[in-house]
Amino acid sequence: MKAKINANGTEITVLSKGDENDFISLTDIARYKNPDEPKDVVKNWMRNSSTIEFLGLWEKLNNPNFKGVEFDSFIHEAGANAFTLSPKKWISATNAIGIISKAGRSGGTFAHKDIAFEFASWVSAEFKLYIIKDYQRLKSDENSRISLEWNVNRVISKINYKIHTDAIRDNLIPHLVSKKQQIYTYANEADVLNVALFGKTAKEWKEQNPGVKGNMRDEASIQQLIVLSNLESMNAELIKQEIPQKQRLVILNKMAIEQITSILGSSAIKQLGGSHK
Repeated sequence: MKAKINANGTEITVLSKGDENDFISLTDIARYKNPDEPKDVVKNWMRNSSTIEFLGLWEKLNNPNFKGVEFDSFIHEAGANAFTLSPKKWISATNAIGIISKAGRSGGTFAHKDIAFEFASWVSAEFKLYIIKDYQRLKSDENSRISLEWNVNRVISKINYKIHTDAIRDNLIPHLVSKKQQIYTYANEADVLNVALFGKTAKEWKEQNPGVKGNMRDEASIQQLIVLSNLESMNAELIKQEIPQKQRLVILNKMAIEQITSILGSSAIKQLGGSHK
């Protein structure tokens, strides 16, 4: 993830990984010293023997594939007037991972924050402090966001778990409608859906739950309400096709069983003691 920090008016790109291994743009830091040719600033820094020693030590501590022989040759050459070292040459020769070079319009040279702060010290000790201060602000913001996302995900996870266990507890999978129900003519089309999903008419539910306010749909679970909405759409289409109510009831009941079973999943079915017959 790309982020930006502002060091006393200078915008610096950070490749944030959400941990302690962020990479900071050396190119952006170098612009503080030379806005027109920041690459030259980076190259000049890398010519120093102290810089190469620091880069080599960082790689030895963090990179098991670092090529020490090539590093030694750079140490011997450092300081000579003819010696030059670019980020790409350093990476290619030593298999370094602490510095990366990205091509393209939004590319440039990036370095692990440990190295970036060392480079910033060479550019300007005062500027380095501004970089560190706003970088700390960035990490604080990230930690707050991550903490919030974790808490939200945790709450959602708890809600989903409760919905799932409630579904198992309430035995949501509809039963096949009986022959008696199939031949019964329902005056209210809503009861076709009620019987298909809940296995009873609104009146039957009320008689069985005299002390409960509202109706069976008020007491329905989220899963049941989702399927009920689907059944309503399907029933409307079946009515348009002039399919008799008795036949529609069987179709809707089968659809309700399939959808609830799909929502609950096979693990829930096993806990319920197998499929309903």
